[in-house]
Amino acid sequence: MKTPHTVQESRDAIAAWEPHIHAFLETFEAPEVLEGVLAGKPIAIKDNIVTKFGHTSAASKMLENFQSPYNAAVVEKLIDAGAAIVGKANLDEFAMGSSTEYSAFGVTKNPWDISRVSGGSSGGSAAAVASGEVWGAIGTETGGSVRHPASLCGVVGVKPTYGRVSRHGLISYGSSLDQAGPMARTVKDAALLLEIIAGNDPYDATSSQEPVGMYVHACDKDITGMKIGVPEEFFGVGIHPEVEKLVRAAVESLKDQGAIITPISLSLTSAAIPVYYLIAKAEASTNLSRYDGLRYGDMDVHDVSLLEHYIHARGKGFGPEVKRAILMGTYALSAGYVDAWYKQASKVRTLIRREYEEAFKAVDVIAGPVTPEPAFPIGSKMSDPLQMYLADALTVPANLAGVPALSVPCGFTSENLPVGLQVIASHFQEEKMFSAAAAYEKQHDWHTRFPELP
Repeated sequence: MKTPHTVQESRDAIAAWEPHIHAFLETFEAPEVLEGVLAGKPIAIKDNIVTKFGHTSAASKMLENFQSPYNAAVVEKLIDAGAAIVGKANLDEFAMGSSTEYSAFGVTKNPWDISRVSGGSSGGSAAAVASGEVWGAIGTETGGSVRHPASLCGVVGVKPTYGRVSRHGLISYGSSLDQAGPMARTVKDAALLLEIIAGNDPYDATSSQEPVGMYVHACDKDITGMKIGVPEEFFGVGIHPEVEKLVRAAVESLKDQGAIITPISLSLTSAAIPVYYLIAKAEASTNLSRYDGLRYGDMDVHDVSLLEHYIHARGKGFGPEVKRAILMGTYALSAGYVDAWYKQASKVRTLIRREYEEAFKAVDVIAGPVTPEPAFPIGSKMSDPLQMYLADALTVPANLAGVPALSVPCGFTSENLPVGLQVIASHFQEEKMFSAAAAYEKQHDWHTRFPELP
Protein backbone atom coordinates (compact mmCIF):
# COMPACT_ATOMS: atom_id res chain seq x y z
CA MET A 1 0.00 0.00 0.00
CA LYS A 2 1.01 3.63 -0.45
CA THR A 3 -0.37 7.11 0.15
CA PRO A 4 -2.61 8.02 -2.81
CA HIS A 5 -1.75 11.21 -4.69
CA THR A 6 -4.44 10.99 -7.38
CA VAL A 7 -8.18 10.43 -7.42
CA GLN A 8 -7.76 7.14 -9.29
CA GLU A 9 -5.33 5.80 -6.71
CA SER A 10 -7.81 6.79 -4.02
CA ARG A 11 -10.69 5.06 -5.82
CA ASP A 12 -8.69 1.86 -6.10
CA ALA A 13 -7.81 1.91 -2.40
CA ILE A 14 -11.39 2.69 -1.37
CA ALA A 15 -12.66 -0.23 -3.48
CA ALA A 16 -10.18 -2.55 -1.76
CA TRP A 17 -10.53 -1.34 1.84
CA GLU A 18 -14.12 -0.16 2.33
CA PRO A 19 -15.70 -3.64 2.56
CA HIS A 20 -13.40 -4.26 5.55
CA ILE A 21 -13.25 -0.97 7.49
CA HIS A 22 -16.26 1.23 6.56
CA ALA A 23 -14.38 4.54 6.80
CA PHE A 24 -16.84 6.40 4.56
CA LEU A 25 -20.54 7.18 4.75
CA GLU A 26 -20.55 8.48 1.17
CA THR A 27 -18.00 8.69 -1.64
CA PHE A 28 -17.92 11.01 -4.65
CA GLU A 29 -16.70 10.77 -8.22
CA ALA A 30 -14.31 13.66 -7.74
CA PRO A 31 -12.65 15.02 -10.88
CA GLU A 32 -8.88 14.90 -11.31
CA VAL A 33 -7.45 18.33 -10.43
CA LEU A 34 -4.06 19.45 -11.72
CA GLU A 35 -3.79 22.96 -10.28
CA GLY A 36 -3.38 24.50 -6.83
CA VAL A 37 -1.17 23.71 -3.87
CA LEU A 38 -2.80 20.31 -3.42
CA ALA A 39 -3.13 19.60 -7.17
CA GLY A 40 -5.79 16.92 -6.93
CA LYS A 41 -4.70 15.16 -3.76
CA PRO A 42 -7.66 13.09 -2.45
CA ILE A 43 -9.15 14.37 0.80
CA ALA A 44 -11.85 12.96 3.11
CA ILE A 45 -14.16 15.28 5.06
CA LYS A 46 -15.68 14.25 8.37
CA ASP A 47 -19.44 14.07 7.97
CA ASN A 48 -20.22 16.75 10.55
CA ILE A 49 -18.68 19.36 8.22
CA VAL A 50 -21.20 20.54 5.64
CA THR A 51 -20.72 20.20 1.90
CA LYS A 52 -23.18 21.35 -0.73
CA PHE A 53 -22.43 18.18 -2.68
CA GLY A 54 -23.67 14.91 -1.21
CA HIS A 55 -25.22 14.68 2.25
CA THR A 56 -24.14 15.75 5.73
CA SER A 57 -25.61 13.45 8.38
CA ALA A 58 -23.27 13.80 11.38
CA ALA A 59 -23.75 9.98 11.46
CA SER A 60 -27.25 10.52 12.89
CA LYS A 61 -30.67 9.31 11.78
CA MET A 62 -31.87 12.82 12.59
CA LEU A 63 -29.91 14.25 9.63
CA GLU A 64 -29.87 11.16 7.42
CA ASN A 65 -31.10 12.96 4.30
CA PHE A 66 -29.83 16.47 5.01
CA GLN A 67 -28.26 18.38 2.13
CA SER A 68 -26.46 21.62 2.90
CA PRO A 69 -26.95 24.67 0.65
CA TYR A 70 -23.32 25.75 1.21
CA ASN A 71 -19.82 24.46 1.87
CA ALA A 72 -18.07 24.87 5.21
CA ALA A 73 -15.22 27.38 5.26
CA VAL A 74 -12.60 24.62 5.49
CA VAL A 75 -14.12 22.85 2.48
CA GLU A 76 -14.04 26.03 0.39
CA LYS A 77 -10.39 26.60 1.29
CA LEU A 78 -9.46 23.04 0.36
CA ILE A 79 -11.25 23.26 -2.99
CA ASP A 80 -9.56 26.59 -3.71
CA ALA A 81 -6.22 24.87 -3.01
CA GLY A 82 -6.97 22.15 -5.57
CA ALA A 83 -8.10 19.34 -3.27
CA ALA A 84 -10.22 16.50 -4.63
CA ILE A 85 -12.94 15.78 -2.05
CA VAL A 86 -13.56 12.05 -2.48
CA GLY A 87 -15.98 11.36 0.37
CA LYS A 88 -17.58 12.02 3.75
CA ALA A 89 -15.99 10.07 6.59
CA ASN A 90 -17.80 8.17 9.35
CA LEU A 91 -17.86 9.41 12.96
CA ASP A 92 -19.59 8.93 16.28
CA GLU A 93 -23.06 10.47 16.09
CA PHE A 94 -22.76 14.27 16.33
CA ALA A 95 -19.06 13.65 17.18
CA MET A 96 -19.94 12.23 20.61
CA GLY A 97 -17.75 9.24 21.30
CA SER A 98 -14.25 7.82 21.32
CA SER A 99 -14.62 4.76 19.09
CA THR A 100 -16.95 5.53 16.14
CA GLU A 101 -19.19 2.79 17.55
CA TYR A 102 -21.91 5.39 18.16
CA SER A 103 -22.40 6.07 14.45
CA ALA A 104 -25.99 5.36 13.42
CA PHE A 105 -24.63 3.80 10.23
CA GLY A 106 -22.13 1.26 11.52
CA VAL A 107 -18.73 1.19 13.20
CA THR A 108 -15.47 2.06 11.44
CA LYS A 109 -12.86 -0.64 12.04
CA ASN A 110 -9.16 -0.12 12.63
CA PRO A 111 -7.12 -0.96 9.50
CA TRP A 112 -4.36 -2.44 11.69
CA ASP A 113 -6.79 -4.91 13.29
CA ILE A 114 -10.39 -4.96 12.08
CA SER A 115 -11.56 -6.48 15.37
CA ARG A 116 -10.63 -3.21 17.10
CA VAL A 117 -11.94 0.35 17.09
CA SER A 118 -10.46 3.13 14.99
CA GLY A 119 -10.94 5.67 17.77
CA GLY A 120 -13.26 8.61 17.75
CA SER A 121 -15.01 10.60 17.02
CA SER A 122 -13.06 11.15 13.76
CA GLY A 123 -12.49 7.42 13.34
CA GLY A 124 -13.50 7.36 9.68
CA SER A 125 -11.06 10.14 8.81
CA ALA A 126 -8.19 8.40 10.63
CA ALA A 127 -8.93 4.99 9.13
CA ALA A 128 -9.14 6.46 5.62
CA VAL A 129 -5.67 7.99 5.95
CA ALA A 130 -4.14 4.95 7.67
CA SER A 131 -5.38 2.52 5.02
CA GLY A 132 -4.20 4.69 2.15
CA GLU A 133 -7.70 5.50 0.90
CA VAL A 134 -6.88 9.22 0.95
CA TRP A 135 -3.83 11.49 1.10
CA GLY A 136 -5.31 13.54 3.93
CA ALA A 137 -8.49 14.18 5.86
CA ILE A 138 -10.23 16.79 7.96
CA GLY A 139 -11.58 15.80 11.34
CA THR A 140 -13.00 17.79 14.22
CA GLU A 141 -12.10 17.97 17.90
CA THR A 142 -14.11 18.77 20.98
CA GLY A 143 -12.14 16.68 23.46
CA GLY A 144 -9.55 14.74 21.47
CA SER A 145 -11.51 13.50 18.47
CA VAL A 146 -8.65 14.07 16.00
CA ARG A 147 -5.66 13.08 18.15
CA HIS A 148 -7.29 9.98 19.67
CA PRO A 149 -8.12 8.16 16.40
CA ALA A 150 -4.86 9.40 14.86
CA SER A 151 -2.96 7.67 17.67
CA LEU A 152 -4.97 4.46 17.39
CA CYS A 153 -4.62 4.31 13.60
CA GLY A 154 -0.98 5.40 13.35
CA VAL A 155 -1.33 8.72 11.52
CA VAL A 156 -0.69 12.39 12.33
CA GLY A 157 -3.65 14.33 13.73
CA VAL A 158 -3.66 18.02 14.65
CA LYS A 159 -5.91 20.06 16.93
CA PRO A 160 -5.16 23.74 16.27
CA THR A 161 -5.49 26.55 18.79
CA TYR A 162 -9.16 27.35 19.42
CA GLY A 163 -10.08 30.01 16.84
CA ARG A 164 -7.22 29.13 14.48
CA VAL A 165 -9.62 27.45 12.00
CA SER A 166 -13.11 28.67 11.14
CA ARG A 167 -16.03 26.73 12.61
CA HIS A 168 -18.39 28.04 9.92
CA GLY A 169 -20.14 24.99 8.52
CA LEU A 170 -19.16 22.70 11.39
CA ILE A 171 -22.17 21.08 13.06
CA SER A 172 -21.78 22.23 16.65
CA TYR A 173 -21.21 19.93 19.61
CA GLY A 174 -19.51 22.09 22.26
CA SER A 175 -19.15 25.55 20.78
CA SER A 176 -16.43 26.76 23.16
CA LEU A 177 -14.36 23.64 22.42
CA ASP A 178 -14.99 22.61 18.79
CA GLN A 179 -12.18 22.97 16.26
CA ALA A 180 -11.50 21.35 12.89
CA GLY A 181 -8.06 19.90 12.24
CA PRO A 182 -6.07 17.98 9.61
CA MET A 183 -5.01 14.35 9.51
CA ALA A 184 -2.26 13.01 7.26
CA ARG A 185 0.48 10.41 7.10
CA THR A 186 3.34 12.83 7.80
CA VAL A 187 3.82 15.89 9.99
CA LYS A 188 4.71 18.06 7.01
CA ASP A 189 1.56 17.05 5.10
CA ALA A 190 -0.57 17.85 8.15
CA ALA A 191 1.23 21.19 8.48
CA LEU A 192 0.44 22.00 4.85
CA LEU A 193 -3.23 21.21 5.36
CA LEU A 194 -3.36 23.44 8.42
CA GLU A 195 -1.74 26.31 6.51
CA ILE A 196 -4.51 25.95 3.93
CA ILE A 197 -7.52 25.79 6.26
CA ALA A 198 -6.33 28.23 8.97
CA GLY A 199 -7.14 31.93 9.11
CA ASN A 200 -9.75 34.46 10.08
CA ASP A 201 -13.31 34.08 8.78
CA PRO A 202 -15.96 36.84 9.02
CA TYR A 203 -18.62 34.13 9.29
CA ASP A 204 -17.14 32.85 12.57
CA ALA A 205 -16.93 35.39 15.38
CA THR A 206 -14.61 33.10 17.35
CA SER A 207 -12.00 32.80 14.58
CA SER A 208 -8.77 34.61 15.35
CA GLN A 209 -7.11 37.40 13.38
CA GLU A 210 -3.71 36.11 14.48
CA PRO A 211 -1.53 35.66 11.35
CA VAL A 212 -1.23 32.10 10.05
CA GLY A 213 2.21 30.67 10.77
CA MET A 214 4.71 29.07 8.39
CA TYR A 215 3.91 25.57 9.55
CA VAL A 216 5.58 23.67 6.71
CA HIS A 217 8.78 25.67 7.13
CA ALA A 218 8.72 24.93 10.86
CA CYS A 219 8.97 21.20 10.10
CA ASP A 220 12.59 21.70 9.00
CA LYS A 221 13.76 23.64 12.05
CA ASP A 222 16.45 22.31 14.38
CA ILE A 223 15.18 21.59 17.90
CA THR A 224 18.53 21.95 19.66
CA GLY A 225 17.85 23.79 22.91
CA MET A 226 14.07 23.37 22.71
CA LYS A 227 12.65 22.89 26.19
CA ILE A 228 10.18 20.00 26.36
CA GLY A 229 8.09 19.49 29.48
CA VAL A 230 6.99 15.99 30.44
CA PRO A 231 4.12 15.90 32.98
CA GLU A 232 4.26 12.83 35.21
CA GLU A 233 0.48 13.06 35.62
CA PHE A 234 0.18 11.84 32.00
CA PHE A 235 1.74 8.53 33.08
CA GLY A 236 -0.59 7.89 35.99
CA VAL A 237 -2.94 5.07 36.89
CA GLY A 238 -4.44 3.32 33.87
CA ILE A 239 -1.58 3.85 31.43
CA HIS A 240 -0.82 0.74 29.37
CA PRO A 241 2.81 -0.35 30.05
CA GLU A 242 3.67 -0.60 26.34
CA VAL A 243 2.23 2.86 25.68
CA GLU A 244 4.34 4.32 28.49
CA LYS A 245 7.48 2.55 27.23
CA LEU A 246 7.06 3.77 23.63
CA VAL A 247 6.24 7.36 24.62
CA ARG A 248 9.16 7.62 27.05
CA ALA A 249 11.44 6.26 24.32
CA ALA A 250 10.11 8.93 21.95
CA VAL A 251 10.91 11.63 24.50
CA GLU A 252 14.45 10.25 24.82
CA SER A 253 14.76 10.42 21.04
CA LEU A 254 13.98 14.14 21.18
CA LYS A 255 16.61 14.52 23.89
CA ASP A 256 19.15 12.84 21.61
CA GLN A 257 18.43 15.55 19.03
CA GLY A 258 19.37 18.33 21.41
CA ALA A 259 16.08 19.04 23.15
CA ILE A 260 16.13 19.74 26.88
CA ILE A 261 13.72 17.46 28.73
CA THR A 262 12.18 18.96 31.87
CA PRO A 263 9.81 17.16 34.27
CA ILE A 264 6.78 19.35 34.98
CA SER A 265 3.55 19.03 36.91
CA LEU A 266 0.04 19.56 35.55
CA SER A 267 -1.79 18.88 38.79
CA LEU A 268 -5.28 19.45 37.40
CA THR A 269 -5.03 16.69 34.78
CA SER A 270 -7.31 14.41 36.81
CA ALA A 271 -9.97 17.14 36.97
CA ALA A 272 -10.14 17.51 33.19
CA ILE A 273 -12.56 14.66 32.45
CA PRO A 274 -15.36 15.72 34.86
CA VAL A 275 -14.91 19.39 33.89
CA TYR A 276 -14.94 18.57 30.19
CA TYR A 277 -18.03 16.39 30.30
CA LEU A 278 -20.03 18.91 32.31
CA ILE A 279 -19.17 21.77 29.94
CA ALA A 280 -19.31 19.82 26.68
CA LYS A 281 -22.61 18.12 27.47
CA ALA A 282 -24.16 21.37 28.68
CA GLU A 283 -23.24 23.06 25.39
CA ALA A 284 -24.37 20.00 23.43
CA SER A 285 -27.80 19.97 25.04
CA THR A 286 -28.28 23.57 23.87
CA ASN A 287 -26.90 22.99 20.38
CA LEU A 288 -28.99 19.85 19.87
CA SER A 289 -32.25 21.56 20.82
CA ARG A 290 -32.68 22.66 17.18
CA TYR A 291 -33.12 19.06 16.02
CA ASP A 292 -36.82 18.57 16.60
CA GLY A 293 -38.05 16.67 13.53
CA LEU A 294 -39.64 19.85 12.15
CA ARG A 295 -36.75 21.98 10.93
CA TYR A 296 -34.47 18.95 10.54
CA GLY A 297 -35.21 15.27 10.12
CA ASP A 298 -37.95 13.31 8.36
CA MET A 299 -39.78 11.63 11.19
CA ASP A 300 -43.12 11.11 9.38
CA VAL A 301 -45.41 11.79 12.35
CA HIS A 302 -49.08 12.71 11.80
CA ASP A 303 -52.13 13.56 13.92
CA VAL A 304 -50.29 13.95 17.22
CA SER A 305 -49.69 16.87 19.56
CA LEU A 306 -46.54 18.95 19.25
CA LEU A 307 -45.17 17.42 22.46
CA GLU A 308 -45.82 13.90 21.21
CA HIS A 309 -44.12 14.80 17.94
CA TYR A 310 -41.01 16.05 19.76
CA ILE A 311 -40.88 12.93 21.92
CA HIS A 312 -41.18 10.65 18.92
CA ALA A 313 -38.83 12.59 16.65
CA ARG A 314 -36.00 13.00 19.16
CA GLY A 315 -36.49 9.49 20.55
CA LYS A 316 -36.24 7.96 17.09
CA GLY A 317 -33.70 10.35 15.59
CA PHE A 318 -31.04 10.35 18.34
CA GLY A 319 -28.87 7.44 19.45
CA PRO A 320 -28.02 6.45 23.06
CA GLU A 321 -24.88 8.58 23.54
CA VAL A 322 -26.56 11.71 22.20
CA LYS A 323 -29.55 11.15 24.48
CA ARG A 324 -27.17 10.70 27.40
CA ALA A 325 -25.47 13.99 26.52
CA ILE A 326 -28.79 15.85 26.34
CA LEU A 327 -29.88 14.51 29.73
CA MET A 328 -26.53 15.24 31.38
CA GLY A 329 -26.26 18.70 29.85
CA THR A 330 -29.82 19.71 30.64
CA TYR A 331 -29.32 18.59 34.24
CA ALA A 332 -26.07 20.58 34.57
CA LEU A 333 -27.80 23.73 33.30
CA SER A 334 -31.02 23.34 35.29
CA ALA A 335 -31.87 26.11 37.74
CA GLY A 336 -31.22 24.00 40.82
CA TYR A 337 -27.82 22.72 39.74
CA VAL A 338 -26.19 25.25 37.40
CA ASP A 339 -24.26 26.90 40.25
CA ALA A 340 -23.11 23.61 41.73
CA TRP A 341 -22.09 21.95 38.48
CA TYR A 342 -21.73 24.05 35.32
CA LYS A 343 -20.41 27.22 36.95
CA GLN A 344 -17.97 25.30 39.14
CA ALA A 345 -16.73 23.37 36.10
CA SER A 346 -16.20 26.65 34.26
CA LYS A 347 -14.09 27.96 37.16
CA VAL A 348 -11.91 24.85 37.15
CA ARG A 349 -11.55 25.18 33.37
CA THR A 350 -10.06 28.63 33.95
CA LEU A 351 -7.61 27.13 36.44
CA ILE A 352 -6.59 24.47 33.90
CA ARG A 353 -5.97 27.15 31.28
CA ARG A 354 -3.85 29.14 33.75
CA GLU A 355 -1.87 26.04 34.68
CA TYR A 356 -0.95 25.51 31.02
CA GLU A 357 -0.07 29.18 30.61
CA GLU A 358 2.28 28.92 33.59
CA ALA A 359 3.83 25.72 32.24
CA PHE A 360 4.61 27.37 28.91
CA LYS A 361 6.56 30.11 30.68
CA ALA A 362 9.15 27.42 31.46
CA VAL A 363 8.97 25.11 28.42
CA ASP A 364 8.39 25.41 24.67
CA VAL A 365 6.20 22.34 24.25
CA ILE A 366 4.77 19.55 26.37
CA ALA A 367 5.10 15.87 25.41
CA GLY A 368 3.34 12.74 26.61
CA PRO A 369 0.94 9.98 25.59
CA VAL A 370 -2.19 10.68 23.55
CA THR A 371 -4.25 7.85 25.01
CA PRO A 372 -3.81 5.59 28.04
CA GLU A 373 -4.06 2.45 25.86
CA PRO A 374 -3.91 1.30 22.23
CA ALA A 375 -7.00 0.41 20.18
CA PHE A 376 -9.43 -1.72 22.18
CA PRO A 377 -11.73 -4.49 20.86
CA ILE A 378 -15.00 -3.39 19.27
CA GLY A 379 -17.83 -3.64 21.80
CA SER A 380 -15.59 -3.95 24.85
CA LYS A 381 -16.53 -0.58 26.40
CA MET A 382 -20.07 -0.01 25.12
CA SER A 383 -21.67 -1.14 28.38
CA ASP A 384 -19.53 1.21 30.50
CA PRO A 385 -19.70 4.86 29.36
CA LEU A 386 -17.23 5.95 32.05
CA GLN A 387 -14.50 3.69 30.65
CA MET A 388 -15.19 5.13 27.20
CA TYR A 389 -14.91 8.68 28.56
CA LEU A 390 -11.57 7.90 30.23
CA ALA A 391 -10.08 7.21 26.79
CA ASP A 392 -9.98 11.01 26.44
CA ALA A 393 -8.31 11.67 29.80
CA LEU A 394 -5.05 12.90 28.25
CA THR A 395 -6.53 14.84 25.33
CA VAL A 396 -9.30 16.94 26.90
CA PRO A 397 -6.95 19.22 28.90
CA ALA A 398 -5.66 20.84 25.68
CA ASN A 399 -9.24 21.47 24.54
CA LEU A 400 -10.20 23.04 27.85
CA ALA A 401 -7.09 25.24 27.73
CA GLY A 402 -7.64 26.08 24.04
CA VAL A 403 -4.03 25.24 23.13
CA PRO A 404 -2.81 23.38 20.01
CA ALA A 405 -1.81 19.72 20.20
CA LEU A 406 -1.03 16.87 17.84
CA SER A 407 -0.45 13.13 17.73
CA VAL A 408 2.50 11.70 15.82
CA PRO A 409 3.12 7.92 15.51
CA CYS A 410 5.81 6.69 17.92
CA GLY A 411 5.75 2.93 17.51
CA PHE A 412 3.73 -0.25 17.75
CA THR A 413 2.82 -2.57 20.61
CA SER A 414 3.63 -6.29 20.64
CA GLU A 415 0.21 -6.82 19.01
CA ASN A 416 1.18 -4.47 16.15
CA LEU A 417 -1.13 -1.69 17.32
CA PRO A 418 -0.04 1.94 16.74
CA VAL A 419 0.77 4.33 19.58
CA GLY A 420 0.97 8.12 19.32
CA LEU A 421 3.18 10.74 20.95
CA GLN A 422 1.29 13.88 21.94
CA VAL A 423 2.98 17.27 21.50
CA ILE A 424 1.24 20.33 22.97
CA ALA A 425 2.20 23.99 22.47
CA SER A 426 1.03 27.35 23.79
CA HIS A 427 -1.70 29.40 22.11
CA PHE A 428 -0.91 30.04 18.41
CA GLN A 429 2.51 28.39 18.77
CA GLU A 430 1.76 25.61 16.29
CA GLU A 431 5.18 26.11 14.67
CA LYS A 432 7.00 24.88 17.80
CA MET A 433 4.69 21.88 17.95
CA PHE A 434 5.36 20.99 14.30
CA SER A 435 9.12 21.45 14.75
CA ALA A 436 9.25 18.97 17.63
CA ALA A 437 6.97 16.42 15.97
CA ALA A 438 8.78 16.59 12.63
CA ALA A 439 12.17 16.25 14.31
CA TYR A 440 10.99 13.05 15.96
CA GLU A 441 9.40 11.72 12.77
CA LYS A 442 12.61 12.19 10.74
CA GLN A 443 14.47 9.79 13.03
CA HIS A 444 11.96 6.96 12.63
CA ASP A 445 10.05 5.12 9.93
CA TRP A 446 6.68 4.62 11.62
CA HIS A 447 4.95 6.85 9.04
CA THR A 448 6.16 4.64 6.18
CA ARG A 449 4.39 1.53 7.48
CA PHE A 450 1.00 0.51 6.15
CA PRO A 451 -1.50 -2.05 7.43
CA GLU A 452 -2.05 -5.16 5.33
CA LEU A 453 -5.35 -5.64 3.53
CA PRO A 454 -7.40 -8.25 5.50
